[in-house]
Amino acid sequence: MKILLNERPLEIEYGTCLWQLRESVKPEADVTIYNGAAVGDDVPLAEGDRVTLIRRGEVPAADELEALMAARHTPGVHEKIKTAVVGIAGLGGLGSAIAVALARIGIGRLILADFDVVEPSNLNRQQYFIDQLGLPKTDALRANLERINPYVRCETHTIMLTPENIPSTYAGVDVMVEAFDRADQKAMLIQTFGSVFPDTPIVAASGMAGYGPAETIGVHRPGKNVFIVGDHETAAAPGCGLMAPRVGVAAHMQANTVLRILLGEE
Repeated sequence: MKILLNERPLEIEYGTCLWQLRESVKPEADVTIYNGAAVGDDVPLAEGDRVTLIRRGEVPAADELEALMAARHTPGVHEKIKTAVVGIAGLGGLGSAIAVALARIGIGRLILADFDVVEPSNLNRQQYFIDQLGLPKTDALRANLERINPYVRCETHTIMLTPENIPSTYAGVDVMVEAFDRADQKAMLIQTFGSVFPDTPIVAASGMAGYGPAETIGVHRPGKNVFIVGDHETAAAPGCGLMAPRVGVAAHMQANTVLRILLGEE
């Protein structure tokens, strides 16, 4: 029967068990992942199972690294998303965290746009570092994503997005992500993109400031191809700032919604 070992096809005999396979292939492995979960008990293997064997501290060859990075994915996910293209408009607290989450799961290509530079007040919630202060966010985030997952292609545009350049910047994306701060920018992006690409899903956000309960942030669907994450109420204002925990909840809900759309779950 055939299984996948470190994402490569392998023929094994019926009745082979997990520990037997490990002992015959890589007895020094101290992390055994079986169908996406790290396990400590022996199990009989079946047709189509996925097994990953990892030795802690070992740096794998480049041709094996991508497969090992996806070893904890739910089986079948990586094949469906590694060819996907996702656009992100705005690379602040939402956009930078969404990009990191999507890079970690191995989205094939990210199209990123922002005109701003990294400044000190960004660091309370955005995915940048002190030594990147003053850099364009597009350059800083691309460098960080390349360190996280070099197999994700990043296309960056250091521009102010407008109704005139949005269609050409994001042509061909499978899902569009709105990650702006200002309400007028959010509306402009949704209206412009939706009018040009009405069949392409848009994942937007509204309401994640302060430190209110995380469970009040949800996913709403006001239209067939529009998904809005947030509580729709808590905007940034004097006395109610933007901070990493709640912004991060919204950002990761957006990233998860993108994943669900690509997998056909929405």
